[in-house]
Amino acid sequence: MTDTTAYAALQDRVLVVGGGDGDDSNAADEWTTDERLVGRDLQCVAASPDRPDRAFVGTVESGILRTADGGDTWDRVAPDIDDRVTSLAVSPHDPDVVWAGTEPSAVYRSTDGGLASDASETSSDPGSDGGDSLTAMPPLSDLPSESAWSFPPRPHTHHVRWLEPDPTDPERLYVAIEAGALVRTDDALAATAADGTDGTETWQDRPEGARYDNHTLATHPDREGRVYTAAGDGYAQSEDGGDTWAYPQDGLDHGYVWGLAVPRGEPDTVVVSAASGARSAHSVSSAEAYVYRTTSAGRDEPTEWHLAMDGLPEPEGTVRSLLAAAGGSVLFALNNRGLYRSADAGASWERVPLAWPDGSESGTSQGLAVV
Repeated sequence: MTDTTAYAALQDRVLVVGGGDGDDSNAADEWTTDERLVGRDLQCVAASPDRPDRAFVGTVESGILRTADGGDTWDRVAPDIDDRVTSLAVSPHDPDVVWAGTEPSAVYRSTDGGLASDASETSSDPGSDGGDSLTAMPPLSDLPSESAWSFPPRPHTHHVRWLEPDPTDPERLYVAIEAGALVRTDDALAATAADGTDGTETWQDRPEGARYDNHTLATHPDREGRVYTAAGDGYAQSEDGGDTWAYPQDGLDHGYVWGLAVPRGEPDTVVVSAASGARSAHSVSSAEAYVYRTTSAGRDEPTEWHLAMDGLPEPEGTVRSLLAAAGGSVLFALNNRGLYRSADAGASWERVPLAWPDGSESGTSQGLAVV
């Protein structure tokens, strides 16, 4: 049985959940849970299966926090970044390459695993000083569409909601701006703002046909060029790196799509979370969120969506699930009711047997990374 670690970012803490990854691994004695960073205002989390003990968390006021020991201790890295950190991603080609997105919308890059840290917050992580910190990439604000970007709850600003590295091209990075654009670059490892490069020379603004309100992006190493997106105006999929798009919605009865996961062993299976709108997705008082699944994404046959709620809580009172892939056909879903696991690519689910923190049913989970 292979060990799995899930870093589940709630609004005010990280749950580090450890357990087996076998088909029968939902027994209570198979799982451990530790609460970390209690009291922090969290936004996102990222980790790599190539460095399972290392994870990064983005916060509202504490920048980027990093653990190198499975969550026991955390350091602040890139102390010069004071903005809200809204997205993080680790390269599938090199776990030392990390990107961070912020509000207002900007992208930063580290090539040393975020080793540069704030000495005032450094704990017992050896080698956590020095390094190249995070380098600002050329400004997204130079793009022509930037004047139209706006995040409705804070309409004066916008942010990088998602960063998705291309698993077949280490230089390509897809960036979802909430709300206003999907942008991409083929210079993700070298482009820097320090040399005065204009953002329009690095970023391609709004590829034709792309969604504007993208929430979650995904790619798959076995489908070169394929990009999956869950957006406020529905699901979309590209087979050519974002040059053209299709919008298979048949059976997807709720058009505000948030979470998305593709099983690592089944690239034509897609699982998404969806609601009728933002309030029913995110506000516990009016929450009514669903999970859908298709097994024919990208195939010659029509893509059809079906509800995939077997084992998940009732939609009423449940906010949108965050979704993440583990090994093979294993998926995880995180919402205000708990952490759920599927061993059959989302066809059915079981609640992971862990004590749910007091008050978390009234909150909205912020991030989920499984390694």
